[in-house]
Amino acid sequence: MTASAVRTADPALAARYGGAEPPDAAPANDVVGLLYRHRSVRQFAQTPVADDVLTTIVAAAQSAATSSHLQSWSVIEVRDPERRARVAQLAGEQAFIRDAGAFLVFVADLSRNRRIADRRGEPSDGLDFVDSTLTAFVDAGVAAQNAVVAAESLGLGTAYVGSVRNEADALADLLGLPEAAFPVVGVAIGYPSAEATTGVKPRLPQHVVRHVDAYAPASDDDIAAYDRTVAAYYATQGAERAWTPSVLKRVRDAASLHGRHELRSALERRGLPSR
Repeated sequence: MTASAVRTADPALAARYGGAEPPDAAPANDVVGLLYRHRSVRQFAQTPVADDVLTTIVAAAQSAATSSHLQSWSVIEVRDPERRARVAQLAGEQAFIRDAGAFLVFVADLSRNRRIADRRGEPSDGLDFVDSTLTAFVDAGVAAQNAVVAAESLGLGTAYVGSVRNEADALADLLGLPEAAFPVVGVAIGYPSAEATTGVKPRLPQHVVRHVDAYAPASDDDIAAYDRTVAAYYATQGAERAWTPSVLKRVRDAASLHGRHELRSALERRGLPSR
């Protein structure tokens, strides 16, 4: 066994599973270690993110895989303070959106390829189907993840903002999105403040999410044990919270989606009929 293959304890991996590191996890490298250490940061220092850093982050986003090389996504960097404040308001009045060094909105963008077809007098009916919408959403999501990994590798903190979909029509208008373009997810990026104390939040045990050959539902005991793990993590953050109550609150009814239950009609209004 070479020195590089020697198995060493990884505190971040152990934290990712609430203190129980998978016994057969392979040795990690710097990239894997960075992924283990991911945390959401919502408290930022008042330091702007330089434009060349953002160029690097977007280049990393563009290096993500894209279905059929369609590149069905775009990203809006929201710089103007008043516009950023309006984005924060539409996305659930989250102050960290205003405070972040940079804020990006990743967009499912079928408009570019539809325009290419229109200008050549070619049909683009294939963009009207749900697979094209899903492809654009997946492309945008994969690009956003690359951006997050790149930003964290450069010492920045990040937080995803799914609530950019709460009032998708209003946000799309604010950002000047054309027909067939739709906001998917926001990413706040910045240098973490000294007060940013969030840790590595535990995930479900691998045997709950990793299935071999066929799906196997998690047991009640598995979920109860994970609730205890999550509660122990939140106790370190000065909060009393477990996982199951959060899930139940989020899936209870349409109101729990904070406007996102209207997404199908919003997609249709924005030129993504998703038949």
